[in-house]
Amino acid sequence: MTTVTDTATQAPYAEARPADAPIAESRGFSIASLVLGLVSIVAGYSFVVPIVGLVLGIMALKREPAARTMAIWGIVLNAVLLAGATLVAIGAAVFGLVMLPFAFL
Repeated sequence: MTTVTDTATQAPYAEARPADAPIAESRGFSIASLVLGLVSIVAGYSFVVPIVGLVLGIMALKREPAARTMAIWGIVLNAVLLAGATLVAIGAAVFGLVMLPFAFL
């Protein structure tokens, strides 16, 4: 037994969005930057996490104007923690070079 249906009377799977409907803005880059900024507090010594968060925050400023606050917080957190990790690394290198003559006593 076969049934013939008219395709014109069936509802389409996805209806088109009306022209006046608001477009949902993406906030993925800014959220990722903020989350990586918070993760950088714990994993800032790795240098990779703050750098990725900083890049995502800068990209979010350009692409996501509605999520500007989260992007700025992500940039600030990542930049401060990256600068802190860099200063600690430089300080450790200088301390190691200063103590090098005493290593062979």
